[in-house]
Amino acid sequence: MALGAWQWERRAWKLDLIARVEARVHAAPVPLPSSSVWRNLTPDAFEYRRVRMAGSYLRDRETLVQAVTERGPGFWVLTPLRTTAGTILVNRGFVPSGLRGSSATRAPEGPVSVTGLMRVSEPGGGFLRANDPGANRWYSRDVAAIARARRLTDVAPFFVDAEASADPRALPVGGLTVIRFSNNHLVYALTWFGLAGLCGFAAVRVWRERGVR
Repeated sequence: MALGAWQWERRAWKLDLIARVEARVHAAPVPLPSSSVWRNLTPDAFEYRRVRMAGSYLRDRETLVQAVTERGPGFWVLTPLRTTAGTILVNRGFVPSGLRGSSATRAPEGPVSVTGLMRVSEPGGGFLRANDPGANRWYSRDVAAIARARRLTDVAPFFVDAEASADPRALPVGGLTVIRFSNNHLVYALTWFGLAGLCGFAAVRVWRERGVR
């Protein structure tokens, strides 16, 4: 019964999380949080918040991170954006494997405005594959490790997934953020409650049979 109640509470928490994320994703973009609060931000407070920022890309500090998307295998193109608040690592989007190192990955020159979703850093690497900064092989969007490898300063502890371009042919392809939360807590809760009920039924049967003897 306690496990069933716990899963019921988890279900309420998950529904609230889904509602908050949906509201953030579809809300009007807001300014980036001040750098003075970056270190105190928690994922619940900022992840998937839609923000808008302005600055200039550091085009010589680009990082390609291996990715598999609905468009197949390729790379995320992460480029630091220098703003008045500090440096933000921007995931400008996806490019296929065949375009690695091509002009398609290069960021535009001069001042730009970027709208996107705030995301949590992905430290360590991918499944069974650790990031190897020395060999420039990246399997996850590890903000701190990329910042060290690219010698970036005043870097935000999060990154931003850029939105899709108005031009459907533009590369990299933005707007591919996958927002999916598994929510099987109702099934789990009913399973535990059902098992508790069966245990109670079995206990009553055993008690009655022993009483008859």
